[in-house]
Amino acid sequence: MTGQVRTVDGRVAGRRGQATRQKLLDCLSEMLSSSPYRDVKVIDVARRAGTSPATFYQYFPDVEGAVLELAEEMARESAGLTELAADRSWVGKAGRQTAEELVDGFLDFWRRHDAILRVVDLGAAEGDKRFYKIRMKVLNSVTGSLTGAVKDLQAKGRVDKDVSPAAVAGSLVMMLSAVASHQKGFTTWGVKQAELRPNLALLVHLGITGKKPAR
Repeated sequence: MTGQVRTVDGRVAGRRGQATRQKLLDCLSEMLSSSPYRDVKVIDVARRAGTSPATFYQYFPDVEGAVLELAEEMARESAGLTELAADRSWVGKAGRQTAEELVDGFLDFWRRHDAILRVVDLGAAEGDKRFYKIRMKVLNSVTGSLTGAVKDLQAKGRVDKDVSPAAVAGSLVMMLSAVASHQKGFTTWGVKQAELRPNLALLVHLGITGKKPAR
């Protein structure tokens, strides 16, 4: 957390206040991992953090406000996903490595932030523009880089000119996000994690280059 942290009424929080606020966010994050978003109450978050509802309301207007703060923190961290696809080679063995590292990084990010991402997806699906913007910020961190990769391959004559870079990139990122959010579900189809990642990397490489990755 960077910059000044303010209370709901605009006061700058001191070191102890910042620590209390962060503890409330940490406890809320833990609760979202085991409880439906709609079931989480202010009194329960405060009790878990060892403080009172009055203290909670000093820093957040309600549970939704605190959830949005967690979502914004997660979205800021998603900027690191850009490095997985930006200025990377998609040719030869290097292309295979790029696809594998992109898939690994994307799935790992989703696993670490699974609880808050589920809430963001729910809010976006319900038409809440705040959650929709956060979701798109996360996805755009990769979409832009992949769009640029396809354009670069087109300029070098490696990808057909009729291919729409933005459509391909957007489709691949939506595929990644859908798979990432249902990683546990693949086990019901008899798919192991060790099998999921390389096959997903194969699809990404095929989508970007039109070719199977080199061995």
